[in-house]
Amino acid sequence: MIRTAFLRVYLPEDRLRVRGLARVGHHEVQAYDGGYGITVEPMSEDGIGSHWNGRGYVCPRTPRLRILEGVLAVKRAYGQLGSASVVPEEVARAAARELAALREEDPAARAHILTSAWHVPLRWFVPFDPSAKELVGTGSRSSVRYRVGYRQAMDRLRRCLEILASVEVAEAIASEVSELREWLDGFPADAMVELDYGSVAAAFSEAALIMDSSVAEVWRALDALAGGDWSAAGDAYASLVTRWAAPMAVGYSN
Repeated sequence: MIRTAFLRVYLPEDRLRVRGLARVGHHEVQAYDGGYGITVEPMSEDGIGSHWNGRGYVCPRTPRLRILEGVLAVKRAYGQLGSASVVPEEVARAAARELAALREEDPAARAHILTSAWHVPLRWFVPFDPSAKELVGTGSRSSVRYRVGYRQAMDRLRRCLEILASVEVAEAIASEVSELREWLDGFPADAMVELDYGSVAAAFSEAALIMDSSVAEVWRALDALAGGDWSAAGDAYASLVTRWAAPMAVGYSN
């Protein structure tokens, strides 16, 4: 099984109820082949329910939409390897046609979930506060979760981009943060943003999860950059990269 982490946007359930979408799914894991590969995610258009700060939230799953977007994203990211070896041209064209039809039918349709295989992308830590860290899970296996209000998430992304723009860093780093901000842009102000390590947490021991300070290290590095302390920024970033080096290596090797 591929270990997967998730970045989700939840909407208040009363907002979704007005739109007729506040359906929370309880499904058996099942394999599905829709022409774009195998997925074990149920294909029903329901959502993931949760409570936060005394309020009910639902994250719409939109599985078909996310599969289509994922196929095209992989095509763009790895097309230089040759279309036949990654995503055949006919598959990409079919996905693009179906995605266009879905958006024509519902112009407001958008993915509320990002997924990452084997590791948590470092830019995903930016929207969160270190104090929001939670250890979650059942039985003997824990995972890590962060939650934040949408406004606070966007404020942190803006602050990160301001810091990166004020110093000379690799353009690719700022570009990745900017892309994340663009993805989040346009969600309702009362939404909730969640980072869930998911099954990626299995790459770490229980003690390592308890001691995990990835969000804190991201902001230690950014604050140090803002203060002109390149040495402290480098130390914090090196600690972060060292922690995630092994999970990232699995992703790159695949």
